[in-house]
Amino acid sequence: MSQGPRTGLAAVSDALLAMSRHLEVRDVLKTIVASARELLGAQYAALGVPDDHGGFAQFVVDGVSDDQWKAIGPLPRQHGILAAMLREARPERLADVRKDPRFEGWPSAHPDMSDFLGLPIRDGDEVIGALFLANKQNCPKPEGGCGFTEQDEDLLAILAQHAAIALTNARLYERSRELTIAEERSRLAHELHDAVSQKLFSLRLTAQAAAALVDRDPARAKGELQQVAALAAEAADELRAAVVELRPAGLDEDGLVATLRTHVQVLDRAHTARVTFDSHGVRALPSAQEEAVLRVAQEALHNALRHSAAQEVRVTLARHGTGTLLRVTDDGSGFDPKAVRRAGRHLGLVSMRDRASGVGGTLTVESAPGKGTTIEMEVPGG
Repeated sequence: MSQGPRTGLAAVSDALLAMSRHLEVRDVLKTIVASARELLGAQYAALGVPDDHGGFAQFVVDGVSDDQWKAIGPLPRQHGILAAMLREARPERLADVRKDPRFEGWPSAHPDMSDFLGLPIRDGDEVIGALFLANKQNCPKPEGGCGFTEQDEDLLAILAQHAAIALTNARLYERSRELTIAEERSRLAHELHDAVSQKLFSLRLTAQAAAALVDRDPARAKGELQQVAALAAEAADELRAAVVELRPAGLDEDGLVATLRTHVQVLDRAHTARVTFDSHGVRALPSAQEEAVLRVAQEALHNALRHSAAQEVRVTLARHGTGTLLRVTDDGSGFDPKAVRRAGRHLGLVSMRDRASGVGGTLTVESAPGKGTTIEMEVPGG
């Protein structure tokens, strides 16, 4: 086995246990990459999960700083050495990747790499990923060179086999969770349809009866109208109960701050824009307020990342006087807030204002073409 920062059976065992410990696909990918880089003493490691369009659905790196990764730009395509590994499903061990005829270069901000070791990750006959390392560290350098050995390749092959198991299990877990959520939502939708539809049908018939009785029997018409009011209240209760059941589980389990932080971290990994979150002194809010704040934050983040071409989006949640203030700021293209009807419909501003006012809060929007956008929502309490 090659000599790296950590060697031996215990180190391998720790790496394999770490892989199997995670259930989220992204966490599994990060653990695989970090374990491979540490065990084999590489300067850089990466793992790509291919999509069906010549690119990568997910791509995780280790040994590259966040600033470097942002500067490198879009995810790589499946070309050159990466394409060969995915297409031919065989290991690639090169003394200098830059001298390989399949090498097609890399972006200017990309770190310089020489010796290279890569293996496909396979689930049966399917290649589900490509794991590769670059720049072997802490090894003898005969004639000024240093590279990965056959023993390194054997060790990486063991990691790749276990990575396939861990990644497949994580995918199955996420798929199972998605199906559970879909089934639960389908059940709730069915119950909601049955219960509320019956109430509304009864309400309509009762209202028609009241209308027919208004002239010839006002007393009975009054009774029917009272029944209309009661049925409407019951329908509202049914809707309210369904909304409570559909409330995001993260809020109930983790609270607003943790849920929003997790959401921001996911978006930061998924987009080229830098997305950050900061919180100061916020206490727990009533559930309705927490959900409203979360939904407004999600809508504002969606706008910034999908429509504004922002490079940086900042989310803050903090105490503000006797209340709590959510602020979402981006450096994107901005818009003219005076064009309320067009902008409001396009960016969901009407919905956000309704959510804020529905829990006793306020929503303000500051923006200008080319000047970015700031959305603030303030609610009492917290």
